[in-house]
Amino acid sequence: MSDTEQPAVSKKRAHRKEKPWDTDDIDHVRCTWKIEPFQATDNKSGPFTEESSFATLFPKYREKYLREVWSAVTRALDPHGVACTLDLVHGFMSVRTTRKTYDPYVVLKARDLIKLLARGVAINQAVKILDDTMACDIIKIGNLVSNKERFVKRRQRIIGPDGSTLKAIELLTQCYVLVQGSTVSVMGPYKSLKEVRRIVLDCMKNIHPIYRIKELMIRRELAKDPKLANESWDRFLPQFRKNHLKTSEKTARKNEKLQTKNEARQAAGLDPVDSSTGKRKTYTPFPPAQMPRKVDLQLESGEYFLKPHEKAGRENAQRAKKQLETTTQRQAERQEAFVAPVETAAPTVEEKRRRKRVVEEVDVEDRTDSERKTKKKRKHRQEEDA
Repeated sequence: MSDTEQPAVSKKRAHRKEKPWDTDDIDHVRCTWKIEPFQATDNKSGPFTEESSFATLFPKYREKYLREVWSAVTRALDPHGVACTLDLVHGFMSVRTTRKTYDPYVVLKARDLIKLLARGVAINQAVKILDDTMACDIIKIGNLVSNKERFVKRRQRIIGPDGSTLKAIELLTQCYVLVQGSTVSVMGPYKSLKEVRRIVLDCMKNIHPIYRIKELMIRRELAKDPKLANESWDRFLPQFRKNHLKTSEKTARKNEKLQTKNEARQAAGLDPVDSSTGKRKTYTPFPPAQMPRKVDLQLESGEYFLKPHEKAGRENAQRAKKQLETTTQRQAERQEAFVAPVETAAPTVEEKRRRKRVVEEVDVEDRTDSERKTKKKRKHRQEEDA
């Protein structure tokens, strides 16, 4: 490069100007902007011109609890200027804005509060939703699984043995999770709500929560390393995917297992196993013969020419014969329980003497045969020596 040529200057940040609030004490990666609480002085327009209200139904079993804690709900909403009503006749709760309401978003927070109370959340936990940093999500899982038994098993899988899985989800996501009926109520930061919703929906799709929990644990450890802040974490995260094999791959695996099995049988001195379980049909270009119709079968058996009362009598006779066979079989099965087992009687004194005599006679014959053989061998030896 010659001395006259200038180095290339990147135009990426050519038009970027310094912002007065862009200082070094701001974390641009995590965006830790402090959220100031909304005060009454921030509402410059004064009281609202229109009233906003929300209502939600609650189940019958929550009526007693809501009646006991409704005074606490009223005390929690009074500082925000929100009025609440509990209608026990029609079974619903409602919240509405008043002339004292200054925060336009607090009525939505109050709506979430009564929704959580209707879904079984305790009052001391539900009032935390009024905080600006807290959000909620009610996940409906009732219509995700059609089979009732399968739905109960998968819902229990979210809780885990002794609530261990649910506790792990709450610790990793910093959320409050409550599984109640056909819904899952979640309270926590917005980003964590997405993680919990993903875990719950995957669990109802037959993906165990332990896989997502393991992924969250790895992400937590990777976030502690500042060197990996600007790198992709895909190489560290486990890939839990079902392997859908092709037909050729399945056949190759099957043949490999069969070959291993035949080698083991051959080493043990056994005959190998044939891969073809059944006989193959010989190929023929002609279609199979047409099956006879019901009328043709009746013509062959002569049933077609019978009169209606004769047909009815024949069917009744066949039905009675079949019932008789079934009754006889069931009676035989019932009588099997009453059949006495075969008992072996103890031998009498005469039978013992007879057996002993037979054994002694056999011993005498064996002894005589052995002595005869011994004498024969001895005589043969003497002849050879002579």
